[in-house]
Amino acid sequence: MKQRWTIFILALLSSHIAYGQADPASEPAVLAVAKVLPAVVNINTERVVRRRVRDPFEDFAAQFFGNYRSEPREIRQTLQSLGSGFIVDPAGYIVTNEHVVQRAADLKIEVTMNDGKVYNARYITGDEKKDLAFIKIEAKADFPFIDLNNLSPNLLGQTVLVVGNALGYGSSISRGVLSATKRDITVEEVDYKNLLQTDAAINPGNSGGPVIDLSGRLVGVSSAKMAFTPQGVPTQGLGFAIPADTVRDSVATFREIAKNQPPPKPKSTEPEERGSKAQQLFGIQLQNLTADLTDALGYAAGKGVLISAVEPDSPADRAGIQRGLVVYRLGKYNVNSVKQVENLLARVGSGNEVDFTVGIIRNNGGGQRMETVPLTAR
Repeated sequence: MKQRWTIFILALLSSHIAYGQADPASEPAVLAVAKVLPAVVNINTERVVRRRVRDPFEDFAAQFFGNYRSEPREIRQTLQSLGSGFIVDPAGYIVTNEHVVQRAADLKIEVTMNDGKVYNARYITGDEKKDLAFIKIEAKADFPFIDLNNLSPNLLGQTVLVVGNALGYGSSISRGVLSATKRDITVEEVDYKNLLQTDAAINPGNSGGPVIDLSGRLVGVSSAKMAFTPQGVPTQGLGFAIPADTVRDSVATFREIAKNQPPPKPKSTEPEERGSKAQQLFGIQLQNLTADLTDALGYAAGKGVLISAVEPDSPADRAGIQRGLVVYRLGKYNVNSVKQVENLLARVGSGNEVDFTVGIIRNNGGGQRMETVPLTAR
């Protein structure tokens, strides 16, 4: 009888142990993710790239006037990128990849926390060779953070978790093992040195996010995924991360740079100046139709203003307006110079609608075509 009771008690204890092991809330991976997720952020950046170009009709006009040269004009193009990062200091300092927040003209960085709160961040500094960057968000309360003084031992075969903004979906997790260390690779003509290798999925948007172990300690920073070998052979399970000790040492340097930077200036409430009103409000660059140009192009003399460029994804671009067309009228007013256009647009603000009459009038009266297009100022 005593033996039967012993067997029964052992069976009962075993069932309780098995039940506890089967509880998902107690799984090490679940606990590790819950520990670090509040410190992981999604990063959206927008940067404006400027380039100067000459009038699109210059080559055509040069055939007739030899040394004719128009003034170069500036084209602005907005580039966006998506990535991840994580807070390493309660004051709001964040580590991410340099290629996610690469400094450029008019750089704007938006950081979304795991709880949905959104902050504007400023770029502090970065290291292109290590592909690491330091940015900062501001708030009155302390932020949750990942401790860089308690790093993973990074043992081959250990379980690792990739946390980040995969494909734009926040709070994404993938799991694998630490496959190798000290890897030197080239991805899209960029050389990476001394990386960790893992078979955990690293997708676009994961860049800059943390790779952690089952204790929630930092293993590294997601950096690159190799889809093909240099010989063009497709790969599987080859993701790479910057080692945690490299991150720790870089952050120490970044902190010193941050200490020596002046405090951020308060943002101006004045609207950003972006060239002429036509360009600022509607994305149109204009040029006077000189006698030489009208003769060379065959346009009617003394009428309208030439559209020399249209900014991508601007109100004019979305309405189908193209360079080479001529603006003949704004609202009920005929225009014959850039100055006239600017004067008429002087009081136009964001959200106002203006009727642009555009088209081409030939000097021989043939092929005349005009259309009135309403544009809403941005």
